[in-house]
Amino acid sequence: MKEAFKTLPWWVRWIAIPAIALVVFGGILVTVLAWVVGLLFRVLLFAALVALLIFVVRKVTSSSSSSGGGW
Repeated sequence: MKEAFKTLPWWVRWIAIPAIALVVFGGILVTVLAWVVGLLFRVLLFAALVALLIFVVRKVTSSSSSSGGGW
């Protein structure tokens, strides 16, 4: 197998074969990449919402404990 690739011109090894691979597997790569980006967005959104919740809870509990009353 290595001998077959060694006999090919450089442009076939470095341009034509990767281009064919992108055409054949391009849809799969785009799907996987979109799924990873979507997952990363959801993780960041979750972290931001949890941080906001913690901030609001601390703000409410600190203001209620300093005023001496409840809600």
